Amino acid sequence: MTNTKKKWKIRRVDVERGLILCASAMVVALALHQNTQKTTPYETTSLSTAQVTTATQPAVETQAAVVYYQDGEGYLVPVTRQLEKTDGIAKATLNMMVSSAENDLAAARLGLKTTVPEGTTFDLDIRDGKARVDLSREALSCMSAEQETLMVHSVAQTLCEFDTVEEVSFLFDGQQRSRLTFGTDVSGVFTGSQVNLESVETMSSVGANSVQLYFPSSSGRMLVPVTRTVYSDADVATAMLELAKGPKKDSGLEAPLPQGCGVRSVKMKNGVVTVDFSKEFMDAAKGDNGVQTVRAILFTALQFPGVKKVEITVEGAPYTPPENTAATFLNQAQEIETYYPGVIEID
Repeated sequence: MTNTKKKWKIRRVDVERGLILCASAMVVALALHQNTQKTTPYETTSLSTAQVTTATQPAVETQAAVVYYQDGEGYLVPVTRQLEKTDGIAKATLNMMVSSAENDLAAARLGLKTTVPEGTTFDLDIRDGKARVDLSREALSCMSAEQETLMVHSVAQTLCEFDTVEEVSFLFDGQQRSRLTFGTDVSGVFTGSQVNLESVETMSSVGANSVQLYFPSSSGRMLVPVTRTVYSDADVATAMLELAKGPKKDSGLEAPLPQGCGVRSVKMKNGVVTVDFSKEFMDAAKGDNGVQTVRAILFTALQFPGVKKVEITVEGAPYTPPENTAATFLNQAQEIETYYPGVIEID
């Protein structure tokens, strides 16, 4: 009689996901244990509350807003959520990033974490494209320089997602500061143009430009923006070539295109960008992460002014992507929540 053993493989990303789910359960248990009635200000109404519809309550009008969370690799990840439409939508969006039982659970469902310390409130003034945000003293309770950096950049990035904001400056507890407790520089203005900036080996700025690339996360559930320094024109052709190179080694991100896949040409006419790939592109398009492959190309190309549409060809032949690759918004929360791969693989 032959004994057959099953081999169990536990992937790092799956372990992290399991830990996040356990943390979510703990958050719920603690919230129930407190057994206190919590008054939620109008501006901090969560997605689940804002969209409740009953026979006696009309549907609530919502609008899309981009919230920046952090993932287990230390990246800031934009997630599109539907919030109740209000004149205070910018502050309501920031409030979703503050650590609390409700917000932490909402982020954990996405495999992410909030970035702003518990109890932090915001005083926000937006005029002529400039946003000045005053964070309460609770924001000074970060435990490391990394936490400070993630908090500051996530707030700046979230505000710069609004058309009315071009740059952000900070106050803390009503005071202007040059640096925070762990040395994070907050003296200048933030434009939100360099999210998840890659490190560069040379410090030379001569001829340096930057492009934003979108790479699938280690789980494949969402796209992570990365700012890469290039020493050529910052245009759609350069971005496509850099996207094909993939993320940096040991970045924790996945390559959207298979090894050996080349960019044969990039052409733009009347707002339509046509990217022609080598035949290896089809290996990615047919794979499990084919949706993210196409979306990585789309969002990377659409960052450039004048680009209205992106078409893909393979060896010169038109490629029609599946319908589910079309996405108006990046990393839609409801879509991410529906995707939970297994924790353990069996060979």
